[in-house]
Amino acid sequence: MKNVLDLFSEIIEDQKLIYAVLSNVRKKSEKTFNRASVKPVIIKNELLFQITYHYDKKVIHNNFKAHEAITELDNLIQLYFKQIVIYTTDADYQILISKKGKVKILKKSPTRKKEGLSHNRKKNYILEENNPYDFLINLGVMNKEGRVLPKKYDKFKQLNRFLEMVSDCIPYLNKEKTINIIDFGCGKSYLTFALYYYLVEKLGLDINIIGLDLKKDVISFCNKVADDLGYHRLKFVHGDIKGFKNIEKVDMVVSLHACDTATDDALVKAVNWNADVILAVPCCQHELFNKIHNPVMHPLEKHGIIKEKLSSLITDSIRGNILEIMGYSVQILEFIDMEHTPKNILIRAFKTGKVNEESVNQYKKFKEFCNINPYLEKAMGENFRRAISFKFKDFSNSCEVIKSK
Repeated sequence: MKNVLDLFSEIIEDQKLIYAVLSNVRKKSEKTFNRASVKPVIIKNELLFQITYHYDKKVIHNNFKAHEAITELDNLIQLYFKQIVIYTTDADYQILISKKGKVKILKKSPTRKKEGLSHNRKKNYILEENNPYDFLINLGVMNKEGRVLPKKYDKFKQLNRFLEMVSDCIPYLNKEKTINIIDFGCGKSYLTFALYYYLVEKLGLDINIIGLDLKKDVISFCNKVADDLGYHRLKFVHGDIKGFKNIEKVDMVVSLHACDTATDDALVKAVNWNADVILAVPCCQHELFNKIHNPVMHPLEKHGIIKEKLSSLITDSIRGNILEIMGYSVQILEFIDMEHTPKNILIRAFKTGKVNEESVNQYKKFKEFCNINPYLEKAMGENFRRAISFKFKDFSNSCEVIKSK
């Protein structure tokens, strides 16, 4: 495969590379990446090559100097991938490598143009800068000319990150009927208004959205803004998550920064509704702080600040695991950069109706290891107890059970 590496070396050293994708792994494994890509970037005035490793539920970026990138690409070609597509300023290349190591290189006319390489180039947002949006003006994020106010720029970035995550959820929603969405603990509702604008005003979907919060003045303010904007299918209701019973079926549940076990109450509601999509950003996870104990973890447990972080991570891991047991595909994502908020984990779950038996086994072992009985398990009720007892035929959600291989 020396000719492949020679080609890569020439393209990189002559600065002709635009983008490349390595795929078709030799041996599939859950623990390794299934695709890799490489592109040139300029960081702090230095030309580097960013290699991105794509896993099922995450991506990892590493930046290399030219000679380091060539060495890493050699490793990837030798050990992992059988197919490569390279886009350059002069030509496109498709490379096929057989099981016996035989290489076939196809060369075609170039199909891509070289773009700016700045790592910090302007991002294409769903909500664009210098484009006035009525709801952002009403909420004090933009001025009437569409300029984002300096003190609200982090909020503007957060809104766009949230809408990016929502855009991935749209294929999971049934667009042949009215889609009901609940935002639990909506607060001043920046994200609720953004959600309504994106789904109803921009995409034209048939949507009803309800925002719920405990603060009466906030609910009054949000309803007035919705009326002023003509957002007639967006309503705000005063009440708590656990006691909310105003609707029989909800398709998407949003819970952003609901404190402690309020997040769990939102997840229970979502599961009981068989919601197709769940988006939850937990906050203030105190429940397990004084419950977690294992002698092996004493170096972690003896430091309060570390134990607090540990309890948060364990709590969110448990939440993800329980949602898997209840028939959801779960992703744990970074909601916003840590520099903007320490509460940056988002749990995104899609209803599949399939339960992986291994998720049950993992949950039982993890719970025993940490010596905990989470509130969420008790709140889920009889359906969850049936699931972890392997009585899948009695599981009222009629989930399909997938046995691990």
